[in-house]
Amino acid sequence: MWVDEEENVVLRRVLLGMSRSPQIKKAVSSLPVSSGIVARFVAGETNPEAVLATEKLVSNGLNVTLDHLGEDVTDLAAATATVDAYLDVLTKLSAAGLTANTEVSVKLSAVGQALPGDGEKVALENARTICHAARNAGTTVTLDMEDHTTTDSTLGILRELRQDFPETGAVLQAYLRRTEADCRDLAHAGSRVRLCKGAYKEPESVAFQEKRQVDKAYVRAMKILMNGAGYPMIASHDPRLISIAGALADRANRQPGSYEYQMLFGIRPEEQLRLAGEGHTVRIYVPYGEDWYGYLVRRLAERPANLQFFARSLISKK
Repeated sequence: MWVDEEENVVLRRVLLGMSRSPQIKKAVSSLPVSSGIVARFVAGETNPEAVLATEKLVSNGLNVTLDHLGEDVTDLAAATATVDAYLDVLTKLSAAGLTANTEVSVKLSAVGQALPGDGEKVALENARTICHAARNAGTTVTLDMEDHTTTDSTLGILRELRQDFPETGAVLQAYLRRTEADCRDLAHAGSRVRLCKGAYKEPESVAFQEKRQVDKAYVRAMKILMNGAGYPMIASHDPRLISIAGALADRANRQPGSYEYQMLFGIRPEEQLRLAGEGHTVRIYVPYGEDWYGYLVRRLAERPANLQFFARSLISKK
């Protein structure tokens, strides 16, 4: 259940105000607790730090998808800087011999999608540049999904990219009412699809609101993906959904390696290792970059219930 709407609005305003304050960032990031939050959920601010975090995860039998933090870019220079950051980290990953186990995740709004006028065209060309560099490095790209107003644009850009880079991954959000249909469209041979629940506060007209509804929608989407010809990427920390995913994979006669589990950096690390130890492919979503403070605070602002989630995560590392 979503929190009371009035409390939701007030809390969102407070959090978003914090996200814009460099003074609060400096104060908060210097505190031991918040420093622990940052270190646990974000792999640093620089490309070398992201590569180091990747090396540690890969050495433990895990796979990685790197997200250079930033979104809703409204000027061309910032979009270009994001592209350059991805090109640099791909070069570093290749030099370190990590691209067999590491891909990158890209938010289209970070590479120009939100620019006025021809933003969609800019985002497509920038994403194409990153996809080309990823292929040359021996890896690929997954296009992150953002709020529902960008879904059609993101899937349209995905279709364009897949003409030249069919390995480009898609992301679908189970809480959107349209997702079952999107799963059917994307569950074809060679199609990598990450299924997550969705983290944005969306209107009831486009998204399920109750947790039980979202969970049921997630299972329905999993059934479509597991019984399709594509490559499902199950992004969840929910033990029950992970168990259901395994049962659905068995029922569909899927072997390990024909699908994967995905989890966020710092969330349930012991479960990540357990699944990998059982022979499953497990990929960790690793966010990094100078925009870490805004990233964390906006995640809380999008859905204030995340406050409890992050607090529980700090108490239990399982």
